[in-house]
Amino acid sequence: MRPFTLIAMTLLVTNLAASQDRAYGRSMVISPNGIVATSHYLASQAGARILAQGGTAVDAAIAANAVLSVTEPMMNGIGGDMFAIYWDAKTGKISGINASGWAPQALTPDHLRAKGITKMPSHGIDSVTVPGAVAGWAAMHKRFGKLPWRDLFQPAIYYAENGYAVPEIIHDAWANAYFTDEGKRVFLPNGHPPELGAVFKNPDYARALRLLADRGPDVFYRGEIGQALIATSSELGGTMTAEDLAQFAPEWVDPISTDYRGWRVYELPPNGQGMAALSMLNIMEQAPPSADGPQGTAELHKKIEAMQLAYADLQRYLADPRVSTVPTSGLLSKQYAAKRAKLIDPNKARCDYGAGAPTGSDTTYLTTVDREGNIVSWINSNYSEFGSGVVVKGMGFTLQNRGALFALDPAHPNVLAGHKRPYHTIIPAFMEKGDQHIGFGIMGGANQPLAHAQFVSNLVDYGMNVQAAISAPRFTVGRGDFCHIPIESRVKSDVIEALRAKGHNLEVRKEYTSLMGRGQAILHDSSKKMNFAASDPRADGSAEAEPPAFPHP
Repeated sequence: MRPFTLIAMTLLVTNLAASQDRAYGRSMVISPNGIVATSHYLASQAGARILAQGGTAVDAAIAANAVLSVTEPMMNGIGGDMFAIYWDAKTGKISGINASGWAPQALTPDHLRAKGITKMPSHGIDSVTVPGAVAGWAAMHKRFGKLPWRDLFQPAIYYAENGYAVPEIIHDAWANAYFTDEGKRVFLPNGHPPELGAVFKNPDYARALRLLADRGPDVFYRGEIGQALIATSSELGGTMTAEDLAQFAPEWVDPISTDYRGWRVYELPPNGQGMAALSMLNIMEQAPPSADGPQGTAELHKKIEAMQLAYADLQRYLADPRVSTVPTSGLLSKQYAAKRAKLIDPNKARCDYGAGAPTGSDTTYLTTVDREGNIVSWINSNYSEFGSGVVVKGMGFTLQNRGALFALDPAHPNVLAGHKRPYHTIIPAFMEKGDQHIGFGIMGGANQPLAHAQFVSNLVDYGMNVQAAISAPRFTVGRGDFCHIPIESRVKSDVIEALRAKGHNLEVRKEYTSLMGRGQAILHDSSKKMNFAASDPRADGSAEAEPPAFPHP
């Protein structure tokens, strides 16, 4: 039997021993074979088929991500960035990759000021950074892939050429996007977003994917796709050059981690915001789980306040560590967490915590596991819906707007500079204890660290399985306003009122709203040689098991 591999993409798996009351609808997908969990069922199916062809978890992740770039074009694609965590079942080694692109060398605060721009643009060509996704895919494939690169793109090319039916949640996300004229031509057929159930085709993107499949990743950074990207940038007054593309390379990194009540939880280091999830867990650990349950007043108050403390530090310190100093070890120390936790008043909410002094949007997540037990936790993003709104002419894909997250204040560590990577929101995650190993992630901008912490707590503190932990009610933060707390209507009304009485500014949102992020998780139990997968009901996705090879009659 081939070794067992697990890849985690927007997937979460939890405690197998705990019984579940089935309050959360979906069942886990359980299989001794590989599993792929994504936010669109066509991507999950494509990844599962790659596993059945003998592909690794990484092969399946690339194939699934490529399909997601077709079926969820507002969320991700080859014009975006990616990060991943890989767990090797044979050695137990955990590897991380940071494929977030840098700012063009000439995109500087002085350049923007000369154009009369005093705040980082949220859309348009000056919000565009070098796309890192393709370089990240290629690096992962070179180290952990097995099937030919070309084979991994065939499902995505098929759906781009022949079309797919637009599902509910993606239909809703299509509505309010910003586009250049080329974007309107590609993504607004007949002048408006495609209707629910309409078949959407993108022949330009099929061509780009075929070029990528046939010629390899260099066609993006040094060849025809890159040339089209530079021409589009120049036409719109951008600063991107051929050197900006050709000189970019992803970075292999060691994940950062913390212990949470006996589980080791891993995130990737800055420039991503994963350290906020670990900081939040460290602060939460200072008090025992509340007896009134995960959706009780005391527990939710503790988590909201822990989030406020962790995010205050995140906003102050997060930057590209290759350019600015980020005190990661100090921020993640248990002593620092204990000091921060003492600021929490159990009877009163605060949203004005300042940063401490330590010593020392739109996104697609997927996870996969193969029969060898290897796990990939994988995330790819454009940032906002359709990113910058800039579509590369003749290629059918949008460019991300990650540059919007830079600061222009010269005193801030995240200040814009050429060939510097911005503060980044997308974060894959992994956790393990004994024989249980979980790849998980929950997409959604600033929501991600606190969604990760809620998932881990559901699993560790309250014994939920991975599907229950993904499906359970969540709270999040308002865009640009951490004092504003949207919370799902499944939380009891008396709890909502009790939290408001403490001073929390809550906005009740409909159940299973995608505002809370869309997650996936996969748990591999190495003693049982079994995989357990979850897919968030807040998305159009599924977890799909690798099909067996049926005997011929």
